[in-house]
Amino acid sequence: MSWLDAAPALAGLDPRDRSRLEALHPVDLPPGAVIFRPGDAAQGYAVVLSGQVDVSLTGASGREMLLYSVAPGQACVQTTFGLLSDAAYSAEAETVRDTRLVVIPRALFLDLLDKSAPFRSLVFGAFADRMADMLKLVETVAFTRAECRLAARLLALSEDGPVQATHSELAAQAGTAREVVSRRLDAWARKGWVRTARGQVVVIDRTALSDLAHAEM
Repeated sequence: MSWLDAAPALAGLDPRDRSRLEALHPVDLPPGAVIFRPGDAAQGYAVVLSGQVDVSLTGASGREMLLYSVAPGQACVQTTFGLLSDAAYSAEAETVRDTRLVVIPRALFLDLLDKSAPFRSLVFGAFADRMADMLKLVETVAFTRAECRLAARLLALSEDGPVQATHSELAAQAGTAREVVSRRLDAWARKGWVRTARGQVVVIDRTALSDLAHAEM
């Protein structure tokens, strides 16, 4: 079975290009594997087949913010920038669960981008989708209160059960400081909206958090 069977977005490539990609071998990575760090040069275009990669930015103060996650079928805008412009990475990418991916080497990526219309459409389509997500993130961070962002993030993460995340991880995902998360969770626990334990948050009152998530500034 070819790894391309797990990447339906590449199904439209012609047989010759598919053959070139089929020669590449998937890599299996455990949770916590760092794929790139700030200052690294982009070596290739990663196609995530399963799992998830989080791309985060750390400021001079040490505060971390989740920029986006790369799941199967999604693109890493940092990598696309790097491959097209020779710009070094400014963020860090780390797997959050068992992840399988294939890295298309830089030379092959640029050749396919130049000669294959389906591949070019795939790359720039995914890039445009990711840029739209980034603009939405900028808008959210700029114009939404931190507690509203945190409430929205908890609602999204708790759809399948208790949220397994530290206060630092929640802060990075909500674009705020760990101390803010700790204070908000303590206050919400006193109100009976959530129940907290070490590395875990259980959402009890989804209506209250939803009202807060959609509150105006």
